[in-house]
Amino acid sequence: MNYNFDELINRKNTNSIKYDFTAQRGKPEGILPLWVADMDFRTPPCVVEALTDKSRHGIFGYSETGPDYVNVLQNWFWHNFEWVIEPEWLVKTPSVVYAICTAIRALTEKGDAVLIQQPVYYPFSESILLNDRKLVVNELLYQDGSYTIDFEDFENTIRENNVKLFLLCSPHNPVGRVWTKEELMRMGDICLKLGVTVVSDEIHADFVYTGYQHFVFAGLKPAFNDITITCTAPTKTFNLAGLQISNIFIANRHIRHEFQKEISKSGYSQLNVMGIAACEAAYSKGYEWLAELKNYLMENLNFIRSFLKSRLPMIRLVEPEGTYLVWLDCRGLGLNDRQLDDLIVNKAGLWLDAGTMFGIGGSGFQRINIACPRSILEKALHLLEQAVISVSNNN
Repeated sequence: MNYNFDELINRKNTNSIKYDFTAQRGKPEGILPLWVADMDFRTPPCVVEALTDKSRHGIFGYSETGPDYVNVLQNWFWHNFEWVIEPEWLVKTPSVVYAICTAIRALTEKGDAVLIQQPVYYPFSESILLNDRKLVVNELLYQDGSYTIDFEDFENTIRENNVKLFLLCSPHNPVGRVWTKEELMRMGDICLKLGVTVVSDEIHADFVYTGYQHFVFAGLKPAFNDITITCTAPTKTFNLAGLQISNIFIANRHIRHEFQKEISKSGYSQLNVMGIAACEAAYSKGYEWLAELKNYLMENLNFIRSFLKSRLPMIRLVEPEGTYLVWLDCRGLGLNDRQLDDLIVNKAGLWLDAGTMFGIGGSGFQRINIACPRSILEKALHLLEQAVISVSNNN
């Protein structure tokens, strides 16, 4: 390998949300954080070089993207997903969550129903409720260690609540599903039939494991393209979240106009100048780094799978098809959610994401971020094992 993902990098005292704000977020000092979805790996050298060059220039005025930036995006999405995008579809935002909130305000009225599939990335529900919309849930079905969609409930829920907007998480965070073409087509056809606009969050699309394939929802059918806001970003893929850059694609002219108008209402205009440089460098020169990263993540996944099977069989790995966020079924420990959080935080000294924050169906689960050096992951699992043994002995 040309890149050292085993390197331990001290992130303390860098204003890192993950490492420097434990007390402010109600956690004990010294806790080992594997929660928020950023990686403990350096971004690719090509990105560092691009940012260094921009820094040396020394002027950070208002900046915009040109044809070269669009070409880089077109090449990336064609090479990785065989998806053809047109330049006029592109709307740039500081983050995918910002884009989701913008879409909610632009395309629905207060009190309108917005559909999500829980357990799901918790800002989905926050974005709906904080914008005074009605939160409607099509709960995912968990059977035999895997998640599926209840399509009958999906359609009935849309009908009964007059749903205007559907927030699709693809690949799904936190359950790790990479939806098949058939699943996406079936959801899309229902949305077409019932007049539902789709916001497709595809920020994790670059992390799909061997044997699975990510399909861009809007690219499956021209009619889907006409009802979809596709949300993408290089931030998860290349560890750039702090640079505030996302690329949103909207083919429908009316939807795009309403979306852009809502952005203007918020007072936002140009992107972060460093984000532009980082995105262009990552998407044009980061292929080799990403390929090696995915191999490393696969090895981390193999490690956690083996460890749980041999040392902690009461905790079940929900086998991920994509993302570097792993969903753990901890119900075999026989603890309620308060007891489980106490075990994780106070006895094991770990900071994970409690399943309850992801909504319906999250009780008894925890989400762990495996995008870290193997030694950190090993330490975390040993701490968890010791905590479980301690609780078992006391009982």
